[in-house]
Amino acid sequence: MKCSLTCIIMSLVLATPLKNLQAQNNKNVQWKAIKVLVYTKNGNGFVHDNIANAVECIKKLSLQYGFIADINDTGDVFTEKNLKQYQLVIFANTNNDVFENEDQRVAFRRYIEAGGGFVGIHSVMGTERNWTWFKQMLGGTFNMHAHFQQYEVDVLDTLHPSMKNVPVTWQREDECYFEKEMYPGIHTLMVQNTKTVVGLNTEETEKIKTALGSFGYLYPAAWWQQFDGGMIWITTLGHDKKDYSDPVFINHIFQGIRFVASAVPKKDYSKAYANNRDDSLATGK
Repeated sequence: MKCSLTCIIMSLVLATPLKNLQAQNNKNVQWKAIKVLVYTKNGNGFVHDNIANAVECIKKLSLQYGFIADINDTGDVFTEKNLKQYQLVIFANTNNDVFENEDQRVAFRRYIEAGGGFVGIHSVMGTERNWTWFKQMLGGTFNMHAHFQQYEVDVLDTLHPSMKNVPVTWQREDECYFEKEMYPGIHTLMVQNTKTVVGLNTEETEKIKTALGSFGYLYPAAWWQQFDGGMIWITTLGHDKKDYSDPVFINHIFQGIRFVASAVPKKDYSKAYANNRDDSLATGK
């Protein structure tokens, strides 16, 4: 079937964003100019025992590549003045409400609107569950997970720069996360093959059937999106403390950091528009 001129033009338009991102990631990241905020605060509720391991992993990456990683678990770091120094913010296994007041939430939102970068790891999906904008920024919010076990994770987008050296078919032990309120703007990178999740009781089986929704047995495990001015990269993997000393998983985290670090330009706070955390989302962001 012949493709019309309009078809060709549309194909080029749709391919341009990915090509631009690939070009950005082919450039050498000036790591010594990169400063990262690693945030680990948890609100009331379950707290993972992997946080210290995740922090140590990112510290070692910072030493290896030369970027600065500031570690913090108190919300007072979220002021507009303080956030201006960071190219990206990493939420490492945060959970539940992690901001202490509305000013901190607005400061974080304006950081993203100004062009900031964000990397979220594992239980980040359970963070700020009552804040619509934040859940949209993440790409969804936590619904449930199967019990910890070995199952299959597959790379869906092998061309994306953050999938460099990530196993195309990855047999790993983890919690198979399911989200709800999935945001339509995400670009899925990896999927969990839920057919390989086994040993479930009747209640877990029924929960998974409900959680799958329109995705069927392939369910998002990692994704990226350009959201409200910022660049976002999320992985739902990383439950086990041992993950953060596993070279394959460390590479997975690093490629996400690298992708965001190379994709965020200098922040422009003239583009930040929110005065309240729940201001309407600007279109075209």
